[in-house]
Amino acid sequence: MSYTRRQFLESASAAGFITPLSIKNRDAEPSDKEQAKSPEVVKRVQSINDPLGVRGDFPVVEEHLYLNSPYITPSPQQVIAAGNAFWQAKSHNPILLGDMLTETTRVRQQFAQLIGAIETEVSILDATSAGENLVAGSLDLRSGDNVVVDDLHYETTYALYRNLAETRGIELRIVRSDNGAATPEEFEELVDDATRLVSVAWVSHQNGYAHDLRALADLAHGHGAYLYTDAIQGIGMLPLDVRKTGVDFLTAGTYKWLLGGYGVAPFFVRSELLDTIEPDRSGSLNIAQELPDFHFELHDDARKYLYATPAFGAIYQLGAALDYLDNVGIANIERHTVALARRLYDGLMAQGHRLLTPPGNGSAIVLFEHNHDPETVRQSLGKAAVQATLREEGVKIRVGAALFNNEDEIDKFLEITDGWR
Repeated sequence: MSYTRRQFLESASAAGFITPLSIKNRDAEPSDKEQAKSPEVVKRVQSINDPLGVRGDFPVVEEHLYLNSPYITPSPQQVIAAGNAFWQAKSHNPILLGDMLTETTRVRQQFAQLIGAIETEVSILDATSAGENLVAGSLDLRSGDNVVVDDLHYETTYALYRNLAETRGIELRIVRSDNGAATPEEFEELVDDATRLVSVAWVSHQNGYAHDLRALADLAHGHGAYLYTDAIQGIGMLPLDVRKTGVDFLTAGTYKWLLGGYGVAPFFVRSELLDTIEPDRSGSLNIAQELPDFHFELHDDARKYLYATPAFGAIYQLGAALDYLDNVGIANIERHTVALARRLYDGLMAQGHRLLTPPGNGSAIVLFEHNHDPETVRQSLGKAAVQATLREEGVKIRVGAALFNNEDEIDKFLEITDGWR
């Protein structure tokens, strides 16, 4: 069956799969344009305990003290509803391929707008690591070249470049962080004219350290290199403008701060570099035009990386998630969540815990080390229904404040940690 996006939303709403979206804090009612884009939008009531007016959309707040969003961020009901509606359509009257591809284009446009790019620079891959593999495979890296990363990156990056060191003879240079930070000055010591690529996790999954992308881009470009960033721990939490930061390539899975599902990862390539990064496989969706005798003209923009049928259900969910984030406002999310993280940081510091996230850091993630029996810590967290990530056999704890968290939850967590002294 052929569906417009509006028909999809309306049919889902009629079936009970769509509930109201949150919107930005403002006095005016939603504009006609906003209503046309998302007819289910209504204004939420904000309060001291719910500054963004979103907690009602996240059932997890009724079940856990959930501070584990750096691991997996719970999706709001609107995103779950979009997924349910997609699969109900699959069961009763499947959406046509053309309509699903139209939705894919709309989601690419949404993501491009979110990061300050244009649609032709954004594709959809299946995982964050797929983007860096695609970039590294296109740069014709060889003996004499080096790639510079830091020790705050995700494991995939080390596996990728260690393999290239063994198979192509490149050199992997690793900046060692100091007190939880890897500054541009520290990168400068390892970047030279043989550097082909500087790669960082914009926000580190390890301790939440937020890199200075503009400074790193200037450093890389000054030596004729490129800047790649794994943005999965930043996009959806913090604003990003790829033009202002100078990022060349970026990938972000959607199951964390983007509030989406699994199996899709938007991939950005700066327009001037689209000819440099070639697709690593071929399929029907690479094709822009069919020519005689089984010859083809391929897309010359970011669509060339989307070679075969993607996870359409997750794409519909991502569309709903991007709508949701747009209505709440990334700047509002940043202001709220970073403030919660700093409240947590200050509280843990006052209690004497060792903080492994740099002071004044600009993300919503905090890593700390307690000086207590790990098993006792696990039990106390479990008893209080706290969800967080325990590292190094429970000695370190990573906590993340999401848009649905509030000061009361941070204070409750601090009451627990205060008992570990």
